[in-house]
Amino acid sequence: MRTRSTALRSIPTRRRVARRMGLVTAAGAAVLALAGCVAPDPSPGTPTASPTASPTRTPTPTPTPTPVDPIAGMSLEQQVAQLFMVGTAADSVDQTTLDAVSQQQIGGIFLHGRSSAGVDATSQVVQQFTSALPAGAPKLWVSTDQEGGDVQVLSGPGFDDMPSALTQGQSSPDQLRASAAQWGAELGQAGVNMNLAPVADIVTSPETAQSNPPIGELDREYGYSADAVIAGAGAFATGMRDAGVMPTLKHFPGLGHVGENTDTDTGVTDTVVTTDGPDISVYRALLAQGPAVVMLSTATYANIDPSAPAAFSSTIATTLLRDQLGFQGVITTDDLSAAAEVQAWSPGDRATLALSAGVDLLLVSADSSVYPEMYAAVLAKAQADPAFAARVADAARHIVTAKVEPLQ
Repeated sequence: MRTRSTALRSIPTRRRVARRMGLVTAAGAAVLALAGCVAPDPSPGTPTASPTASPTRTPTPTPTPTPVDPIAGMSLEQQVAQLFMVGTAADSVDQTTLDAVSQQQIGGIFLHGRSSAGVDATSQVVQQFTSALPAGAPKLWVSTDQEGGDVQVLSGPGFDDMPSALTQGQSSPDQLRASAAQWGAELGQAGVNMNLAPVADIVTSPETAQSNPPIGELDREYGYSADAVIAGAGAFATGMRDAGVMPTLKHFPGLGHVGENTDTDTGVTDTVVTTDGPDISVYRALLAQGPAVVMLSTATYANIDPSAPAAFSSTIATTLLRDQLGFQGVITTDDLSAAAEVQAWSPGDRATLALSAGVDLLLVSADSSVYPEMYAAVLAKAQADPAFAARVADAARHIVTAKVEPLQ
């Protein structure tokens, strides 16, 4: 360590160096203090640090909120129940379905058949189900087939007589959207918040329509080209969303070319639809327009997956619809209860096969009596198979998310 005298002699040298550099260093000031001297005022223009200056602070980053899992806190039993939409007559209460709502908190109900009782009477039927839903459960989807023409479940006071889709397609998109918003508002007044419509199937001509029982013979098509279907089904779906009613696009990947009806016939096979054809382009366009549920057909598609009906096909539900089209919403089936096309499988197998393929919501619309067997089969498989339990959770998550997200 240097002596005091040595330190004092070194001070002028430090000052000269500091002047040449245009500043007094913090190190020089420290030496002066050690020598017992008072440092002189800095030269004019020499910058000094303010004794009151605060150090520069790096802003604290705003933490990214952790996404809340919409099914957090739900038991496996409750998750399984969310995967079912079970039927009841449009003008009365089915006890099996009511018990499924009150005891198991199923995801939805479907009003089937025909009712001409009107809006108020329908609302009274619906309220018996919604009031039975336990507090804290996800909201109940209440659905029906309100397409128009021959397929209009609800009519009577408060409900308009809806023209067929073929007639609707002759309106401009703006006119049809406004009409659909009115029809959706009528459904809302009756307590219905999901419509299993519009039909998005292509029927290629008036001539072929007469040999297409499920769609063409009933005038359920919006026209005879992909553009006509996109315009008509798109306007109808948008009008439903305007009214707060979830639309359902059906019957993926297309049911406008078959010669039989899956509701009444077996072995229904499509030989026209391909993964890159116009039937799929319709869905690509419609899905970009807003939220919707997509219903899978129960026909078999020879050019896509000849091994299984679409509702049981992972190639169609997952590879085509999820992966290739990028659809992240709810996938449902056509009826799995009474349709002739699915009778070769037990009720339990119908449910587990559809879920394994990538379906989320199981439609048990015409015959509620098969629901208990289906529920038991899904629950048992989920309890025994962790991979299937994860698929159940994924499906329930899709459904609950869709119930809370806005339609606009």
